[in-house]
Amino acid sequence: MKKKIKYTNEPLGRLRVIRDFLPHPEDLVLRDEMVKVTISLNKRSIDFFKSEARKHNTQYQRMIRRLLDAYAERFSHSLTKRRSRHANSACN
Repeated sequence: MKKKIKYTNEPLGRLRVIRDFLPHPEDLVLRDEMVKVTISLNKRSIDFFKSEARKHNTQYQRMIRRLLDAYAERFSHSLTKRRSRHANSACN
């Protein structure tokens, strides 16, 4: 049996209060606007995502959605830069 901890009434030393750093519960809820779409995908791709989803105990649709979100996030910045370059060259 483990030795029980005996608590005493000793001074704790110098203490300081720290600022609350935890997010509010409503900040933890993902609120991205969702749009339902119908899309035909290659069976091999779907089989891959289903297999990976089982390995990681998640949903394959969620994995595909996150992949598309990451792709869009990555390339939306370069697309914006390209558009502004074309707009600037058209003005000259």
